[in-house]
Amino acid sequence: MTRIYLDDAGSAPILPQVREALRALPEGNPSSPHTEGRAARAALDKARDEARAALGVHRPRSHSSPSGTEAVNLALLGAARRLNKKALIVAWAAEHQSVLAAIRHLQAEGHAVEIAGVDHNAKADPGAIPVGAGLVSIGLANNEVGTIQPVEDIIERAHEAGALVHVDACAGPRWIPIPKRADLVSISGHKLGAGRGGLLFVREGVKLNPLLYGGPQEWGRRAGHEDVESAVAVATALTVCNEERVSRSHAAKHHSDSLRSMLLELGATLTGADLRLPNFASGTFSGRKGEDMLLALDLAGVAASSGSACASGSLDPSHVLLAMGMSMDQALGSLRLTTGYATTDDEITRASATIRATLARSATHA
Repeated sequence: MTRIYLDDAGSAPILPQVREALRALPEGNPSSPHTEGRAARAALDKARDEARAALGVHRPRSHSSPSGTEAVNLALLGAARRLNKKALIVAWAAEHQSVLAAIRHLQAEGHAVEIAGVDHNAKADPGAIPVGAGLVSIGLANNEVGTIQPVEDIIERAHEAGALVHVDACAGPRWIPIPKRADLVSISGHKLGAGRGGLLFVREGVKLNPLLYGGPQEWGRRAGHEDVESAVAVATALTVCNEERVSRSHAAKHHSDSLRSMLLELGATLTGADLRLPNFASGTFSGRKGEDMLLALDLAGVAASSGSACASGSLDPSHVLLAMGMSMDQALGSLRLTTGYATTDDEITRASATIRATLARSATHA
């Protein structure tokens, strides 16, 4: 039985272009002055240039990190700790756990924090940003239901209020472009198809306190060995996404529409706004448990998700769905199907038939 992978939002399969790019990497520490070290430094610098070109930015510095979570933490903790603690830090209740946990940590340090509500689609309201805010964090798109956020409006409102803006772009850049006016942008490699690493873009003039102390790597913002492999992988994946985003999005929309129709037929309440990432088909089932559905689907050969992979070990309901106003019963019965660049029409046809049969069968034993 050939398995069908419908958890691209959890982790995108490694792109063949990334595997090819990693084959030719030089060995050596990019901080070393010898020939091997200089070759590694050249590869690292080239990767940074490619990443900036893929995003259409030229002046900001890019900082490699082991993960999107570290990139988020460096952005938020690094920027906030240079602000007066009375300067309000604003985010929304449906943001990723890495954002909310970092901001709660800042609150425990004595920083003023506002976690604003979202609407029934997990959409953020730019009006929640008050004059005098110091730092605003918003996701490019919601990682659980795919809702695309009004990032441009939020950036404009935050800058008018005098605040820095962090865009958590760990979810979404495979399918939609990242706005260029943000002060800080965090990216996750494995969500792009890089398989590893993270990246933080910092607008020229924005200063950050480091999280790690030691050597002068990453312009003093992240001490430790610079991971050339991850930088090359992320830059290559960003370039591929930039080149293929439009054509891939068209195919993904066709696939997700088919999956969403199937979920409706099975009695799901669909989640996510009309303006959402094109590969998302998500919904909730009253009286069902997400983990039970996922186990049944996995045994039937379909990899799916009930939300953020960061919460996969927890039986707690999704904080995103609760923030959207759903009941505990609904939040516990979520199912997220997300397609990828390699998903085929045949896989969607087979997945729909398998999901229908599996969920109907498991319902009789619930």
